[in-house]
Amino acid sequence: MQAYKACHEPFARYCSALAYGKMDAQDLMQDVLLSAFQQFDRIQKKDELLHYLVRAAKNRSISIWRMGKRNELICEKQSARLKDRGANAEMLVDVGILYSTLDKLPTAQRDALVLFEVSGLSMAEIAVIQGTNENAVKTRVSRARAAVRDQLDGRAKPLRTELLHSLTTLLL
Repeated sequence: MQAYKACHEPFARYCSALAYGKMDAQDLMQDVLLSAFQQFDRIQKKDELLHYLVRAAKNRSISIWRMGKRNELICEKQSARLKDRGANAEMLVDVGILYSTLDKLPTAQRDALVLFEVSGLSMAEIAVIQGTNENAVKTRVSRARAAVRDQLDGRAKPLRTELLHSLTTLLL
């Protein structure tokens, strides 16, 4: 638990962003944490627990998506959670648009953007998680931002990339 304490907040944000509209974020977190607890003796670098948890959450979510477990009830549950945290109806629509836009990004770009903007990880930490270098992460984040802007430019009330920053408090 001491090892997990330092990485709880960024991990919770990552799971919330990763799970939005597809699965329950709390279930994803609990599955990954249970697995990490059971495998803790096998984790070689205990100081990189966050990196292990992020990779495990990503792999778990991919497994769930492949099984086709998309459930509208879960999306409603997440909307209710966002409302409880102060989101108004307009922001809920913006969040839905943003997540559908993020879903269109290549996986590496989407993950880099979410880890950087929502979870607040550094480029170096993301590079370790993604198994690449910082320059590649910077490129992925930059391209993801550009793609999000391009996708949202045609909207009557365009969303700004800064919306990702304001979502961090809602997604926790």
